Amino acid sequence: MSNETYNGWTNYATWRINLEIFDGMSSDDICGETPSDVWQLETTMKEYALEMVDELPDHIARGWARAFLADVNWTELARHKVEEYA
Repeated sequence: MSNETYNGWTNYATWRINLEIFDGMSSDDICGETPSDVWQLETTMKEYALEMVDELPDHIARGWARAFLADVNWTELARHKVEEYA
């Protein structure tokens, strides 16, 4: 694993998922309510992204997308949302 960051985020995958899926969304938008903790938000964000991937029509693309999501630092994303909308 690399110690390099990408645009201030843990890695490229984390930055890209934040930019393309969660940018502009509040934690309430993601959970449908105010999450009780970072873990709840983290879990919901990951499930949300995986649901998007499951809608892809091509099984090869789904596999690549799941591999990409495996590199995302979900805790960092959730903490960012909590801090952003606190």
